[in-house]
Amino acid sequence: MTRRKSPWDNSNDDDNNPWQPQQGGEDMEALLRKSQSKVRRIMNGGRRGRVGKKGVLGIAAVLVLLWILTGFYQVQPQEQGVVLRFGKYAYTTAPGLHYHLPYPIETVLTPNVSRENRIEIGFRSEPVRRGRAFPRDIQSENIALTGDENIVEVNFTVTWKVKNAGDYLFNIRDPEATVRTAAESAMRDSIGVTPIMEIIADDRKGVQERAEKTLQALLDRYKAGIAVTSVQLTKADAPVQVIDAFNDVQRAKADKERLSNEAEAYRNDILPRARGDASRIISEAEAYKSRVIDQAKGDTARFNAVLEEYLKDKEVVARRMYLEAMEDVYGHVDKVIVDKKVGGVVPYLPLPEISKKQEKAQ
Repeated sequence: MTRRKSPWDNSNDDDNNPWQPQQGGEDMEALLRKSQSKVRRIMNGGRRGRVGKKGVLGIAAVLVLLWILTGFYQVQPQEQGVVLRFGKYAYTTAPGLHYHLPYPIETVLTPNVSRENRIEIGFRSEPVRRGRAFPRDIQSENIALTGDENIVEVNFTVTWKVKNAGDYLFNIRDPEATVRTAAESAMRDSIGVTPIMEIIADDRKGVQERAEKTLQALLDRYKAGIAVTSVQLTKADAPVQVIDAFNDVQRAKADKERLSNEAEAYRNDILPRARGDASRIISEAEAYKSRVIDQAKGDTARFNAVLEEYLKDKEVVARRMYLEAMEDVYGHVDKVIVDKKVGGVVPYLPLPEISKKQEKAQ
């Protein structure tokens, strides 16, 4: 019966023992011994049994040089370098090649300060289904009280980025939670001084701007090292229970605006015409005034001239005035001339009547 050999059996009669050193293993051991011998010679300064000071100093100098060189670091354009001295914030560096005292004296962090971060408040965007995103409202975040004591539901987003990496890393523990809480407070403060109709329809931009300024002031007060880039209202609606009433109000406001525009158009049409008629009437009155005044002056001058002649010879002037008056009176009536000497009506050619007939015929 043949006995099976154990793999831990070091018997020399088994050439296939995997634990038995082979020829390649002997070469490796010889190589290691040579390497150790060279290191000892360097450490001994080339002499047996003595430690070489020059060798130790040389190795130490190389190690110190390598340790010093580990202080160089590169800050990328989108980053800021934050240097820590024994774990405490020391200073901030701009993009480029810099140097700090080697570890463990100083270390460096290089956070990205150009990336814009986005926070959704009042809602959360659900995964896109069939090419559309379905936001989910968060009731604990999107309810606010307006300036006229109405309730409004608002959803908004805040985008921000790091402006001071040192403050950002060491002054706030949870940046996203801090920005979210401060943004909710700033938006409620802005909505709290604005009537609901302005929030829903008229003045969304004003609400956003006030909220952004308040939020930035809060973060600066916290020394958070964060710059707010925008605050954007995505939804501002009345509660579901009263949304129909608010829609009626909006339609009434639209009708009011339309009627106001129509009235303004009518006003723009009628006023210029009225101003033109007024100018024409005034011009005609001025002309009539001038004509009457001139006529009065002429009558006065004529009367004065007649008066002078009358004072010189009353009989002649009186006779002339009588004849002119008779001419004026009889010139506009039909006349029949009777002469006693002739013994009846004097025949004459009725030229005035003929002229009137001709005028009517034309």
